[in-house]
Amino acid sequence: MTLTRGSFSYSNGEEYHGEWKEGKTEPLSLTRHPPSLPTPACTAHCCYHVISTTQRLRHGLGQLTFSDGTCYTGQFENGLFNGCGVLVFPDGSRYEGDFVQGKFQGAGVFTHFDGMKFEGEFRSGCVDGYGLLTLLDGGGGGGGGHEGLFETNQLMRRENSQAAVLRAQAAAAKARALAL
Repeated sequence: MTLTRGSFSYSNGEEYHGEWKEGKTEPLSLTRHPPSLPTPACTAHCCYHVISTTQRLRHGLGQLTFSDGTCYTGQFENGLFNGCGVLVFPDGSRYEGDFVQGKFQGAGVFTHFDGMKFEGEFRSGCVDGYGLLTLLDGGGGGGGGHEGLFETNQLMRRENSQAAVLRAQAAAAKARALAL
């Protein structure tokens, strides 16, 4: 496998800076899908999932800026966000943590522009696993937040999730350290 490092600007205004595999010529396909967080404030917020790439296959460490201002900095594998990364949206919302095949997966921290924050586990782009949801007012209905086991963006059971929160914070710090 040959890796090349450089920059590429697309005709639609998107830019990529980083590494890629040579010899691939697949079109960029960018899809929006519903938000991956359990609060009504997030319903208007879209997340992005990169399916394939233009010109060459993005692979390794890089930065991709979409024409709407959304910016991903982190690891790519075969054209997809994969590994550690930071995804920043134009409204100021951001996800820092693990990605698998273009989706939030593993440990991470999502901070919504309104101050809501989830620190914990994600699966297939959804809050799914143990974690802590903190609302702007610092509460979650009687304490420091909604803490426990989440399934598909819903709190299923309240319980201590400190280990998952610490893993999420560590994954977010590692992702931030990859900044170019």
